[in-house]
Amino acid sequence: MLTLPSPLHPAIVHFPIVLILIGTAAAVAAVFIRRWHLPLMAALLLSLGAAGAIAATWSGGEEEEMLGELSPQAEEILDEHEEWGERTRNLALITAVLACTVISVSRFPVASRALSIVTALLAIVAAYAVAETGHYGGQLVYKHGAGINTAAGAAARPESTVKPSDKDDDD
Repeated sequence: MLTLPSPLHPAIVHFPIVLILIGTAAAVAAVFIRRWHLPLMAALLLSLGAAGAIAATWSGGEEEEMLGELSPQAEEILDEHEEWGERTRNLALITAVLACTVISVSRFPVASRALSIVTALLAIVAAYAVAETGHYGGQLVYKHGAGINTAAGAAARPESTVKPSDKDDDD
């Protein structure tokens, strides 16, 4: 039986991150190298990344409702994370459409090259948006503990039962 991870958002977000970053590398390479089906690979990777970004923003909205009470600082960071996530999704969608357009006009070399350059530049902007989204998401989790069930973690391994020699083995 297939069970979905809980929470779902952290499990989903890593796919569009990787796909958009690798798609950006392929799009930049496709500007300079027209072999190995690089434009097609860039279009495929960026399209899958855009689909993943849609799923990530959806799951993030669902997870937000379950977070509960956050500090004012955490709320501000959550808002930034959400805004950057939506920017990433929108940029990824536009970039994917452009990358697919490059494929469709490949018989026109000048138009194809020009669109490849625009696609690569926009993909770089989308990759930057991925980094900003991840930065704010990391702050939420690692600085403010958003989405962390601390009671479950404490019950799984209470500190009072850990010997000093056990702590050294974890490194």
